[in-house]
Amino acid sequence: MLRLTELKLPLDHPPEALRGAILVRLGVAAEDLLSFTVVRRGYDARRRSAISLVYAVDASLRDEAAALAHCAGNPRVNPAPGTQYRLPFHVDFPPERPVVVGTGPCGLMAALTLAQMGFRPLILERGKLVRERTRDTWGLWRRGVLDPESNVQFGEGGAGTFSDGKLYSGIKDHRGLGRRVLTEFVEAGAPEEILWVSKPHIGTFRLVTVVEGIRAKIEALGGEYRFGARVDDVVLDGQRRVRGVVLADGSEISASAVVLAIGHSARDTFGMLHRRGVHIEPKPFSVGVRIEHPQSLIDRARFGGFAGHPLLGAADYKLVHHASNGRSVYSFCMCPGGRVVAATSEAGCVATNGMSQYSRAEFNANAGIVCGITPADYPGDALAGVAYQQEWERRAFEAGGRSYAAPVQTVGDLLEGQASRALGSVVPSYKPGVAVADMAACLPGFAVEAIREAVGRFAREIPGFAMHDAVLTGVETRTSSPIRIVRGADGHSVNTPGLFPAGEGAGYAGGILSAGVDGIRVAEAVACCLTGVPVVERMTRGEGVGVYG
Repeated sequence: MLRLTELKLPLDHPPEALRGAILVRLGVAAEDLLSFTVVRRGYDARRRSAISLVYAVDASLRDEAAALAHCAGNPRVNPAPGTQYRLPFHVDFPPERPVVVGTGPCGLMAALTLAQMGFRPLILERGKLVRERTRDTWGLWRRGVLDPESNVQFGEGGAGTFSDGKLYSGIKDHRGLGRRVLTEFVEAGAPEEILWVSKPHIGTFRLVTVVEGIRAKIEALGGEYRFGARVDDVVLDGQRRVRGVVLADGSEISASAVVLAIGHSARDTFGMLHRRGVHIEPKPFSVGVRIEHPQSLIDRARFGGFAGHPLLGAADYKLVHHASNGRSVYSFCMCPGGRVVAATSEAGCVATNGMSQYSRAEFNANAGIVCGITPADYPGDALAGVAYQQEWERRAFEAGGRSYAAPVQTVGDLLEGQASRALGSVVPSYKPGVAVADMAACLPGFAVEAIREAVGRFAREIPGFAMHDAVLTGVETRTSSPIRIVRGADGHSVNTPGLFPAGEGAGYAGGILSAGVDGIRVAEAVACCLTGVPVVERMTRGEGVGVYG
């Protein structure tokens, strides 16, 4: 099998054109091409007058060696990489049951991998089943009623359930673990196209089905779920080895291997771990706002006359600017045809996120426009970044009228340095409501200054980006975890053996796909720990766990 990349064809090419392009690239006769499979399809919209589809395909040939020799020196023709994931080993009688804390994408993939290896994991989730959690989340959006244990951040599926469901990542993945995550999602009900479109996404409603499908698979393999089971403490022995966890109801569960897949908003759990002496470091994150434009404006700016083409869908963007005050500003979690959502998990705070359905058919495009924050901005202990996030979320709550309404400002008023008194043609999508305000009251001064400069710069890349009536909604604070729960090459916490920090909350992932991949890696490390098989590749910064002997 050969992998061909960068096969470009016109947007409206006939179906047979792809086969013809493969034959030309390889220099073979039609009868020598036995079959081919599309492994990636994207588009090149740099020339809006001539947008191209860009394919990567795996081709099976009668004589692959001859074709490879003919294409020698062509970097776009190579042997196809292996993408079939194989479990490192399987146990018929697990030495003990590992515990997985959290059911976001990291916890789900860790639990699923452990179950597939025969370990029958126990999965603890502080929130509710995904459909019950959905009702509670709508309670905040529709009525302004917050349930601190069941919301956008907490509950089955994690924060990614109420997002755009993006399934792409920039992580290095030499083992095909990302493909394995996507394959499991498809088997659980996701559309098959996520295996080959260049920027796959699912959307909230379909993610609910996927989460339920993965739960059913884990339970069929002997795993057990417990909902409403918040972990309030860890049990350590005299050598600081984990011996179990304590739940909010006071019950204790014995375990010598605990996966912490707690998400980036489990601030109370961060505090407990810090008090217990688990090694935690502060890390950079970002704060800013959500910006909303008419989706039609973004489509025209990106696709020109091809806007609305069914193969292109709703247009997205990715923007970066290095401001004159030394700060970096970038677009984050861009949601085409979506909405801005209330994402707080704490009383008296307002935090936002973006969400899209699979169709991406709503009127507005939204994205985080965020400014980088480093530990130098919030000196203090390892949890000072948490307090920093909370400070701006509380200010947003005050600016919104103390009702979980969010403060909003037009881009025009931001650029003129004044509070908004009214909105224009762009209708904010945030629920339960908005209040006109000045973002200068809700964000650090340097962030407002950098964002103001960046919006003007982004308008050079996307005409209309700085339109007066575009809406800014505050605040976006939970771009990533403000901490890293440091782990070693074997996956354990560096000073608390048996504790396996994982995913976004531990500072080792950013998004659904990378979190799922990290869950697989950590599950493999847990399996090695419980069976005495050594980990032979590093995983301290998410480089990956490899082969086990």
